[in-house]
Amino acid sequence: MDKKIAIIEIGSNNTKTHIYENSNLVKENNITIEFKKNYKKENRISFSDLDKLYDVIKNALEYTKNIHIYGCSIFRNITKEELDEINKVLKEKFNLEIEVVSQENEAMYTALGCYNNIKYNGNICIFIGGGGSIELIFVNNGNVIDKKYYDFGVVDITSKFNSLKDDVPTCTFDEVYSYVDDLIGDLEIKADILILAGGDHLYWYNNAKYDLLDNTLYKDDNQKYMLTIDMSDTYDKDALVTSLNKIRENSDNPLWFDGSRAMKVITNLISHKVDAKYIVPTKINMEEGLKIALFK
Repeated sequence: MDKKIAIIEIGSNNTKTHIYENSNLVKENNITIEFKKNYKKENRISFSDLDKLYDVIKNALEYTKNIHIYGCSIFRNITKEELDEINKVLKEKFNLEIEVVSQENEAMYTALGCYNNIKYNGNICIFIGGGGSIELIFVNNGNVIDKKYYDFGVVDITSKFNSLKDDVPTCTFDEVYSYVDDLIGDLEIKADILILAGGDHLYWYNNAKYDLLDNTLYKDDNQKYMLTIDMSDTYDKDALVTSLNKIRENSDNPLWFDGSRAMKVITNLISHKVDAKYIVPTKINMEEGLKIALFK
């Protein structure tokens, strides 16, 4: 019998839906719902944000009733009482509930989606970035050799440097870089390759019209492209002096770019801390690892 499932991942800033049929992706969607930003304003999960989530669930129900909803970073920080209240409404409306995923499990599922099908003889650092947290998973020949977890993300950096959302920011690349450097600290383990996951990193390059190289390091349908470290440095620094409004005009989700510059500074910093020679941008999320588990 054909099996169709929907996985909805609720992040601090973006909510992603992936629908699979027999482990093949048949539908995907990414919508910006600013849960963390609005939580800071209201000191609770915003009702208007929940209404947007309900619409996401309704859309998924058009494909399947087998829906799995996972709450990430921001949902790890709310009280049990608030989560119970939200789940009570979801149960009444859709007979569904949010399962809160630990930072470690979120990272490991995402990392699994990156390294499960690739062969590379050397260290790889998998960067998993979101609105409220960052994780680094180091792997060698399919084995996890180290992990690093950080309790900040692009929402925090953009809140600190608010002009990052402007057409041209008043802060400089070096200012933001130095601030993030203090948050990350030293990284002893080095890696030839930095894989960018946890969000649609290709969305930035595609809408900014930056050229990418074909990935010649290994073969994977979800990791077709790469950049050299020199290309990455040029693009990332350009991101803070070029017009963000022009890039937004190329996209179907202009709000997504509010956190894009912060992400570019963070990933650039990590690439140098691990001495990466190549960067592999992907749109691999936790769903890829969850899919492997759910279709066993």
